[in-house]
Amino acid sequence: MRILVVEDDAALSDGLRTVLERAGHHAAVSGDGVDADDRLAREAFDLVVLDIGLPRMDGFTVLQRMRQRRQATPALILSARDQIADRVRGLDLGADDYLGKPFERAEFEARVRALLRRGRGTAAEIGALKWSWESHQGWIDGQPLTLTRNETIVLEAMLHAGGRIVSKASLAQRAAADDEPTSDNSIEVYVYRLRRKLEPAGLRIKTVRGLGYSLQAEA
Repeated sequence: MRILVVEDDAALSDGLRTVLERAGHHAAVSGDGVDADDRLAREAFDLVVLDIGLPRMDGFTVLQRMRQRRQATPALILSARDQIADRVRGLDLGADDYLGKPFERAEFEARVRALLRRGRGTAAEIGALKWSWESHQGWIDGQPLTLTRNETIVLEAMLHAGGRIVSKASLAQRAAADDEPTSDNSIEVYVYRLRRKLEPAGLRIKTVRGLGYSLQAEA
């Protein structure tokens, strides 16, 4: 899973990134609200961990703008503001959970796991394709879809985006092995292979030049 940590305390954000990466996630870090808002508008994430007291744009505004763009990405608020009014405001703006600082690592990890399960459900469906998040397998008209590891990662990113554009850089970060980065050319190869497997079933991967890709079902 790809997670954006929005926190202006560098020591805390680095610590959270380490925790998330040890759990097998790809963690990106942003230190201010404007940068986070820009990244959330351009890239697909499975979860955003969001501080409230951010420079340039506070976390409440970042969250509000996410929901105004109709982005359903789960949001976990981390904040030293532990007053009931702040919790209520965050939840009313569309936060999925609220964890007051300081917090225990185990509780943070448990809440992340719960939000990731809730955010993606157990299955996705688009056109003739049915996809199981639990088994990372898909079926087209009931027939198993055979994919490589990286084809699976790219397809899951586009399924999770729900028709929104997923940038090539985001796909490369998801597909990269721990010690081997993935190039833009490699992503183009994975997309080409996916197109060959999906287009006969009426599923189209649309290229938006300079931005990325989106998965669509033909009408």
